[in-house]
Amino acid sequence: MAALAKDAVIGVIGAGVMGAGIAQVAAAAGHPVLLLDAQPEAIARARADVEKDLQSRVGKGRLAAEEARATLARLQPADWDDLGRCALVVEAIAEDLEAKRTLVARLQQGVGRHCIIATNTSSLSVTAIAAGSHHPERVVGMHFFNPPTRMKLVEVISGVDTSAEAARTVFDTAEAWGKKAATARSTPGFIVNRIARPFYGEAWRVLAESAASPATLDAIVRDCGGFPMGPFELMDLIGHDVNFKVTQSVFEATFGDRRYTPSLAQQELVRAGRLGRKSGRGIYDFRDGAARSQPTVEAGSDPVRRVVAVGSLGIATPIITRLEQAGIDVVRVQGTGAAATAGWLEIGGARLMLTDGRPATRRAAEEGHEHLVLFDLALDYAATPRLGLAPADQCGPAALRTVCATLAKGGFACSPMDDVAGLIVLRIIAMLVNEAADAVAYGICTADAIDDAMRYGVNYPRGPMAWAESVGLDFFARVLANLREHYGGERYRTSVLIQRRGWTRSGFRE
Repeated sequence: MAALAKDAVIGVIGAGVMGAGIAQVAAAAGHPVLLLDAQPEAIARARADVEKDLQSRVGKGRLAAEEARATLARLQPADWDDLGRCALVVEAIAEDLEAKRTLVARLQQGVGRHCIIATNTSSLSVTAIAAGSHHPERVVGMHFFNPPTRMKLVEVISGVDTSAEAARTVFDTAEAWGKKAATARSTPGFIVNRIARPFYGEAWRVLAESAASPATLDAIVRDCGGFPMGPFELMDLIGHDVNFKVTQSVFEATFGDRRYTPSLAQQELVRAGRLGRKSGRGIYDFRDGAARSQPTVEAGSDPVRRVVAVGSLGIATPIITRLEQAGIDVVRVQGTGAAATAGWLEIGGARLMLTDGRPATRRAAEEGHEHLVLFDLALDYAATPRLGLAPADQCGPAALRTVCATLAKGGFACSPMDDVAGLIVLRIIAMLVNEAADAVAYGICTADAIDDAMRYGVNYPRGPMAWAESVGLDFFARVLANLREHYGGERYRTSVLIQRRGWTRSGFRE
C-alpha cells in the first residue's frame, strides 16, 4: 500500500486541541479536511486557532502567506452525512473507551466500505475500541502527540483484527504528512507510554531513598544523561494527575506488574492538588516570588596534581583526557583481571569507579577499598558538565572533597548523592533498555520503532537500543542482576532478550 493521495478527503471527529491539530496537519499536507464536533461552536474555535497558528508562522517567516490561506481553505466544517466522501476518518474525542467504541461503530455505518477509521488514543486498547464494529480490520490506532502540529511522532497501532493493509496505509500517510511513524501492536501504553515508565518510576524510587533532592536528581539526569528535562520537572510540566493516571493505567492493564508500580509520593501530590505548573505547585513551587530550587554541587578542596588510572575506564575514558587537558598528571597502569575492563582512578586516597548497579558501600566491602566513590553513567563524558557521585559509607568526607576538587579541574560540577544502587542515570537507562528489550522479545514492535518513538515522541537524546549498542548488553545485564540482588522482587528482572544477548537493529539476532 501507499500513502493516501492528496485529493483523498480526511475526516476528523472532535474539534478540541488534538482534533484541531490533526486537521491542520492533514490540511497542510494538501488534503481536503472535514471537521466535525458535537458542539458547532467548537469547530469555529478550532478554525480560529488554526488560523492564528498559521498566521504566527507566516509572521515568523516559516510559512508563505498563500500556503497558509490554502491550508485554511482546505479545512471545512461538515455534517455527519459528508463522511461518505472520506478515505480516512480520525476520531479525536475524549479518552473514554465506551464513547470511542460507540463512535467507531457508528462511523462504519456512514463511511464508504474502503474507508479507514483511525482512533487517536494514547492508552486505550485499539482491539477493544474496534470490537463493536462490523469491520475491525479497518480500525487502526493513530496516536498523535500534543501538539500535533509540532510533535514529530505518530504511533500506528494495530489491534488484533487490524489488517496489515490498513496499518500500512496509515503509516505511509503519516510519513507523507511529515511525521515519523512507528508501528506497534495494541498493548498497554503502546510504545512511548510503556517504555518511558522507568524514566519516572526509577526517579521516584531514588527520591524515596533520600539519595538527593529533586533539583539535584533533575540536574544529573539532564546534564549527564543528555535529556532535555529531568524527570521531576517533566512531571511538573505534564501534570502529576496525568502522569500518575498513565502509570496507574499501565500497572492495572498489566495485571499489577511490579515494574510499573505507581509512586505513593506522587499519589499524595495529586491528592494535595499539587499537580505541577498548572496548579502553581508540584515537586517545585511555581508561585510568584518562590525561590528556585538549585542542585547540590560539592566544589571540594585540596585537588591532587597526579592521578593514577588503573586499567580501562571504557566509555568513561574521556574523563582522563579532560583531567590531562587541565594540567593534571595522569599515570596509566595496565590493569589485570577485572580492572582490565572495569578500571578506576586513584585520586589521593580515594578510588573513583563507574557504578555497576551495586551500592558503593557494598562494593567497597567486596573489593576491599574503603574510600570508594562511584560515578554515574553519562551520555558523553567528553562533554558532560556534571558528574553524579555516590561515596561509600566508609569513605571519609575529606576523600570525597579531594575527588570533587580534582574533577572540578577537568570541568566537572560534582553533585553528590547518598549511596543508592545504580545512582540515577544508570538506573533509568538500564530499565529503559530492559523495557525496550521486552517489547522486542514479545513482538510488540521492532528495535528501530522503539528508538524512533523515544527520540521523536519524548525527545530522548538516544533511544534505548542505541544505548544498549553503545554501552553493551553485557554491562546492562550485570547492572540489572545487581539491582535485583540488592532490592529483590520482580521489578528488576532481566528481559529474556538481554539474557540471550539477542537483538539487532531489525529485531532478533539470527
